[in-house]
Amino acid sequence: MNQKQPRIAWITDTTCSVGADFIKKNQLNIIPLQVVIDGKSYKETIDITDKQFYERMANESVTFQSSQPSVGEFIELYEKLKEEYDCGIAFHCSSKLSGTFSASVMAAEQVGFKLYAIDTRTGSYPHAYLLNKGIELFNQGFGPEEISNKIEEMKTNTRLFLIPANLNQLHKSGRVSGSARLLANLLNIKPILSIEFEGAKIRDKVRTEKRAINYMLDLLREDLKDSKVSKIMVIHADDEENAIKLENLINAQEEFSSIPTERMILVPVAGVHTGVGTIGISWVCE
Repeated sequence: MNQKQPRIAWITDTTCSVGADFIKKNQLNIIPLQVVIDGKSYKETIDITDKQFYERMANESVTFQSSQPSVGEFIELYEKLKEEYDCGIAFHCSSKLSGTFSASVMAAEQVGFKLYAIDTRTGSYPHAYLLNKGIELFNQGFGPEEISNKIEEMKTNTRLFLIPANLNQLHKSGRVSGSARLLANLLNIKPILSIEFEGAKIRDKVRTEKRAINYMLDLLREDLKDSKVSKIMVIHADDEENAIKLENLINAQEEFSSIPTERMILVPVAGVHTGVGTIGISWVCE
């Protein structure tokens, strides 16, 4: 541990699901990703809220896409931070799903700002978990390089599973073929989408949402055999009713009853690909 702590700027992007109080308390610098609706770009949390995005997706028959921040946005931020901080630690969404991490690193190099950039290989709750752990380590006296190394070790323990409501958005974004989408919708086949170290992967396909939920819970049970889980996060794409049902289902099972649960809305840049009504769970093995 370092005795004298450098002045560290904390940087992340809007795929990191953190609340306003946490942002203010830790003076986070957040670069927004964008959703593109019918050709018009909106910065997440600035130009459009999560709720507004999902309402439009549910009611408008137009194209929905996502877009990463530009290098220029990062350059502008890092030029300012360079004047006030010795270095920055940046936590970004998976480089396998977005070019945000690369843009951040490129901008820091151009500006000459010392940056410890972490490719979390995830998003949503696990992304926020890793950022929070990084700040905790700093408060314990660890330096930026030590923090970065420890987070690199932790990030392989994150879990994020989603059940898309249907395959329509995955088809529109090029993730599945038209025939696969049609067959899945006809037979009520539910894919389990996993955000893993190598990107987004369809972990399995099962009949009915009930079986898909049980599949995710079985994965959680397996992890609990060897690891501690401090929180189970229920994630949903503007489907609070089903999220509550899933949370109640988890709490009613004895093996999970001692683990706190919370609900979180899925960030729009992910919802672009999975659609309104997507539901899932996330946890981190400790």
